[in-house]
Amino acid sequence: MQTIVTDEAFREAVASEELTVAVFKTTWCKDCHFLDPFMPDVEQQYEGRIRFIHVDRDDLPDLCSELNILGIPSFIAFRSGKEIVRFVSKLRKTREEIEQFLGRALQMNEALNT
Repeated sequence: MQTIVTDEAFREAVASEELTVAVFKTTWCKDCHFLDPFMPDVEQQYEGRIRFIHVDRDDLPDLCSELNILGIPSFIAFRSGKEIVRFVSKLRKTREEIEQFLGRALQMNEALNT
């Protein structure tokens, strides 16, 4: 997962025609660390269909404010610089919930292709 550290890098990453999922976390968030054991496997499972990027909310507070990221971890799917779907809440996310979100993101992306 590519780590994004500037607003410019974020905007460049999500501007792609490729479906890109931004994962917003922080280093101090216990629920964010809950994802660490299984996210590499999830990324591999969706390789070639979804590009994943990581944003530390504390590193880019203005961007996160602009995107209305209040709860972490949060997931937002982008295509061509536009948000297509998000999974944002202050609650811990399970692998199953994340995979359901990624499935919705793929469906939304496919609908944009028609």
